[in-house]
Amino acid sequence: MSSSLPLFPLSASTVSGEVDTLFFFILGVSAFFAILVSALMLYFTFKYRSKKAGDAGADIHGSLTLELIWTGIPFILAMVMFVWGAQLFFTMAKPPADAMDIFVVGKQWMWKVQHPEGVREINEMHVPINRPVRLTLGSEDVIHDFFIPAFRVKMDVVPGRLTTMWFTATTVGEYHIFCGQYCGTRHSGMIGTVVAMMPDDYEAWLAGGRTTGSAVQNGERLFTDLSCITCHKADSSGRGPTLGGVFGSTVQLNDGRRILADENYLRESIMTPQAKVVQGFQPIMPTFQGLVSEENLMQLIAYVKTLKPAETAPVPVKK
Repeated sequence: MSSSLPLFPLSASTVSGEVDTLFFFILGVSAFFAILVSALMLYFTFKYRSKKAGDAGADIHGSLTLELIWTGIPFILAMVMFVWGAQLFFTMAKPPADAMDIFVVGKQWMWKVQHPEGVREINEMHVPINRPVRLTLGSEDVIHDFFIPAFRVKMDVVPGRLTTMWFTATTVGEYHIFCGQYCGTRHSGMIGTVVAMMPDDYEAWLAGGRTTGSAVQNGERLFTDLSCITCHKADSSGRGPTLGGVFGSTVQLNDGRRILADENYLRESIMTPQAKVVQGFQPIMPTFQGLVSEENLMQLIAYVKTLKPAETAPVPVKK
């Protein structure tokens, strides 16, 4: 429906139709009440206008039924919008478990993209249709906003933390990427293109792309080069906590707090390790602020997410 409307963006993702339906519902309700209230104001202005000087209006005693009606109907409509919008928000906020990961870094004034296999792009992002894609977004300088109008998705890209968004493209084609947050003098030029392809075409494109190693491979290399491996040992004998299985778990801190070890926890632990010290360990880890780029951080996190808990040897049974 929206594709045929002038100046309205194409609809090319699984959620775009739901977003459009909710938008038109809210627009229709708002337009109906705006017209109704304006028409009643004009009608009552003429109906109850003063006929001659000195006229006084009659006392109005009100109506409980009328009060309940004009309070109840807007309340019900508002709750419908709220519940509908909340359901759609939670759908768009939680990517499917089988989503393909792509890393995006915003920088004045470009988008840098890395696929899990290691293929890199600038201001372009190739994706297969009918497959969920999860974007991990980071900024190297100021606040940006990754916006794909045809997919009806956008997310702030904030310096100092990682954000995520996801979509499933449904139609082959090329679609605009915009920065939806003013980020400097060349903000209007911070644009790009999503190229949605058939799965076989995407695999062929991926195989022909230039790669410098996958994100996990690069992260493993950085883990060794930065000497992380000397403190974070798999057998728990290092000066730092073991990282096997830490992602997605609950971590106990020295100050008594318990927090979820998500992407932003891992990022903060690398950049400002003194902020959250794991229980039983000393705050001796140096900061890597200024030593690793946002892309390096994403690679390190991608590697840490793959680490599994060390297997414990079975206790021999005495006979």
